[in-house]
Amino acid sequence: MTKEIRNRFITVSSITLGILLIDQISKIWVKTHFVLGESVQVTNWFYIAFIENNGMAFGAEFFDKMILSVLRIIAVGFIGYYLYRIIKKQYRTRYIIAFTLIFAGAIGNIIDGTFYGIWFDSSAGQLAHFLPENGGYAPLLYGKVVDMLYFPIIDTTWPSWMPFFGGKEFSFFDPVFNIADSAVCIGVFIILLFERNYMNGILKEKNDNNKNDENSIEKNENNNQ
Repeated sequence: MTKEIRNRFITVSSITLGILLIDQISKIWVKTHFVLGESVQVTNWFYIAFIENNGMAFGAEFFDKMILSVLRIIAVGFIGYYLYRIIKKQYRTRYIIAFTLIFAGAIGNIIDGTFYGIWFDSSAGQLAHFLPENGGYAPLLYGKVVDMLYFPIIDTTWPSWMPFFGGKEFSFFDPVFNIADSAVCIGVFIILLFERNYMNGILKEKNDNNKNDENSIEKNENNNQ
């Protein structure tokens, strides 16, 4: 392993560990200091609002909890393997960092869904306790993801003269999320905004190599006939 590759592994590991520490410390602090549904206004556009969800980023829910937990673990395994490969092949640094953010964010929410059910008791109507004597609120893989960051940057009412929306409340940004969600979204945005052409080039090069391999195999077969 070259020094450059080793340094990239160290960088990726440091970023991943840093995100996981910030994510888990913030979640555990909120979990043990807030009752479910409680919120505190920090500024006019920022609240700490404690909610829990069974789903994916920003509270989306598509599958049964057990299926979702297993799919998450499988997905993060593939992302981790891909990240290992692109580090070894010395892909562009920003591209690697983008996937590192996605990888770290995915692990952060997997920890909640996998372990929080057995690590904590319920937060409904009380402060949760870490490793309670009577056991947690859910079995392994059935934990809920902790969200707490709420940014209602715009909270207003549509003008009455507007068709369909007049007089209705409008809020931006509504979803409550966490540090792990943020890492995933930032990683995806980096890829879509800055690395899309680079990714397309990688895919094109791979397809060209596959075609060359197929042509070589076909040529060898023709020579052997």
